Amino acid sequence: MTDDRHDFGTGLLKASVRRHGAELVALRSGSEDLLWNAGPAWPKHSPILFPIIGKLPDDRSTLNGQPVHLRQHGLARDRVFRWIARTAEGCTLELVDDAESRALFPAAFRLQVVYLIENATLRVSYHLHNPDSSQTLHASLGAHPAFRWPLKEGVAKENYRLVFEYDEPLPVRRIGADGLMLPEKFHTPVRDNILPLTDALFAKDALILEKPESRSVDMVDPDGHGIRFVWGGFRELGLWTKPGAEFLCIEPWYGYATPVGFADDFSCKPGLLHLKPGESWTAFWSVRAI
Repeated sequence: MTDDRHDFGTGLLKASVRRHGAELVALRSGSEDLLWNAGPAWPKHSPILFPIIGKLPDDRSTLNGQPVHLRQHGLARDRVFRWIARTAEGCTLELVDDAESRALFPAAFRLQVVYLIENATLRVSYHLHNPDSSQTLHASLGAHPAFRWPLKEGVAKENYRLVFEYDEPLPVRRIGADGLMLPEKFHTPVRDNILPLTDALFAKDALILEKPESRSVDMVDPDGHGIRFVWGGFRELGLWTKPGAEFLCIEPWYGYATPVGFADDFSCKPGLLHLKPGESWTAFWSVRAI
């Protein structure tokens, strides 16, 4: 056990989490790696997106008259969390606001992330609390895990598909070249509950389901081999890869990128959580091999 990284799991599933960003950096089912290796195409495994998802115009805004300076996806992924608990089955990490975070985002918060392996399933829970006695916490939070695609040697990427729990007929949203949410809605490429996976889907960045009916999705090859991803408490779902790279991000979010043309106070940004003094919010995702 090292201070920087915690390894845990069962004979069926093993994982590693590091303090920097409270990021999941390895996930192995038997002899098979499920998580992307943070290769040159994208040097991350599973960052936490907080207190924004996506970008702000010029990475700037204001909050109650104070400046906000947040790079894409916020500050949590660049901060060192504190270990709260470390066991053979999981760990809990915590990030609270301090002088450094307030220089970027002038708000009080406490964020705990809990990793737990039970049998062959990893569950990741997020607990966001507003400790301020007088101010509402306006923020977004999202997960960004990248899974190997293809998962199985010898199976072409184009032979994989996503199978949603329910039909998903609603239009999808897209991100523009400046990283902001486009105003248009686009015809969904999901056919009933199935999305055939190709790099071409992501030629124009992420595919965003604003209000998916499903709370689970399977990424599988023609033999049904793959992963089952389940989430709760989140509202949106993003799907993303860099065309040509061998990963697919399945991203449950509460919030989304700033819409094109938005210029109001950060508290008015569409899609945010609004936690009153003393309020908390929780959400989770889980994954297992199938």
